[in-house]
Amino acid sequence: MLLDKNKSVLVVIDVQAKLLPGVHEQERLVDNCKWLTRLAQLMEVPVIGSEQYPQGLGHTEESLRELVGADKLFGKAHFACIDDPEFGNAFRELDRKQAILCGMESQACVMQSALRLLEEGYEVFVVADSISARNPFDTEIALRRMEKEGVKLITREMVGFEWMRRSDVAQFKAFSMEFLR
Repeated sequence: MLLDKNKSVLVVIDVQAKLLPGVHEQERLVDNCKWLTRLAQLMEVPVIGSEQYPQGLGHTEESLRELVGADKLFGKAHFACIDDPEFGNAFRELDRKQAILCGMESQACVMQSALRLLEEGYEVFVVADSISARNPFDTEIALRRMEKEGVKLITREMVGFEWMRRSDVAQFKAFSMEFLR
């Protein structure tokens, strides 16, 4: 099962500035989420995101927030994005069957979002090099559990190559020159 850019939506989960200082390899996480967001924009794949309890925990890291767009980021109290009515409605309106997840924290909001989306019948892909948590062991166990439950684990480059499918598409030159350095 390959990703299809016409069926995909990128979901950026809770990459909030106030939470980042305690997260393992936070700079890599933010950079990889931005990379995926720019790639989605290049490929015209919709991007939607969440912020866990933003009134207390603040907003998405600023450069990522600008890329995603504040109007596409939804505050939530549920750990699983899809269980929040506002996010859930916006996600369903996109009418896409493949959810590609990145963000934090791996063992909480990423994992619960992935498993709930799977329960709702979506094809769920977690970008393993674009998620993190405070404790890297939590990420390791979350990845194992998600994979065992049927979530597909991928890397950010897999996303790019699968959305492209061919080297002669118009976006491939930009992909190879700007994204594969």
